[in-house]
Amino acid sequence: MSVPRLSEVIAALENLWPAERAESWDAVGTVVGDPDQEVTRVLFAVDPVREIVDEAVKLGADLLVTHHPLYLRGTTTVAASTFKGRVVHTLIKNDIALHVAHTNADTADPGVSDALAGALDLRVVRPLVPDPTDPEGRRGLGRICELDHPVTVRELAARAAERLPATAQGIRVAGDPEALVRSVAVSGGSGDSLFDQVRAAGVDAFLTSDLRHHPASEAVLRSPLALLDAAHWATEWPWCELAATQLDEISDRHGWDLRVHVSKTVTDPWTAHAASAHPSPATTLLTSASRPPSSSNSPGAPN
Repeated sequence: MSVPRLSEVIAALENLWPAERAESWDAVGTVVGDPDQEVTRVLFAVDPVREIVDEAVKLGADLLVTHHPLYLRGTTTVAASTFKGRVVHTLIKNDIALHVAHTNADTADPGVSDALAGALDLRVVRPLVPDPTDPEGRRGLGRICELDHPVTVRELAARAAERLPATAQGIRVAGDPEALVRSVAVSGGSGDSLFDQVRAAGVDAFLTSDLRHHPASEAVLRSPLALLDAAHWATEWPWCELAATQLDEISDRHGWDLRVHVSKTVTDPWTAHAASAHPSPATTLLTSASRPPSSSNSPGAPN
């Protein structure tokens, strides 16, 4: 067994998620880290926030890989008196590198939406928005999926609430709870910019996050499409497990002495949910589906 250097591990990660496949506005790649430092322990997480960095320190990680960027719009300071500056100082003081794979991981094969589909036992058929540079037609944003057996919208929402990490939001639903679902479009992270592609795909339901009132209202009024709106963090967390498995396989092939971990710290910003005091029959499904699953059933529940 050999101990890899950061440059070797980063090269492996860049092979999985090439930086040139990220959107032009994105900020991916290595944020801090010495290419020559040795890496023996890696932690995957969605957000590069203080709680995750503290976890990396406690774990003794040499590399933190996150889905969300630390500085998406740039900065003029990394002073420790600022929230993000403190993150940078803590990382550097503890010799922890930070690497980001964001939209380049969204469109990868497999990528964020593949992991989301896998968590719900959905069979991926093709990308929702294909990458025109992929001759095989497997990369792209979102995924079109099929179910082995039709289920109702109510049952699919319950499955999502059970399989995805527990959050205060749970799963919001728009559409007929008893409608049958045979095909589903999924997109990890914010997805209401994809309604045109979802409608064109002719699916029965769309599972994503951060759906806004007006686009969601228009979508259900224009078609019988059912909407399932989960917490942003919860739809992207399954990718951490997928990415960790991919790095584990690379480590085994290279004979690296590398231990890979996935953070189970919940970094979704919403911390509580108060159900309506007198829900109408139309909102009964939403209320029950929003109840976070117990920690024993939730991969994202705190330890």
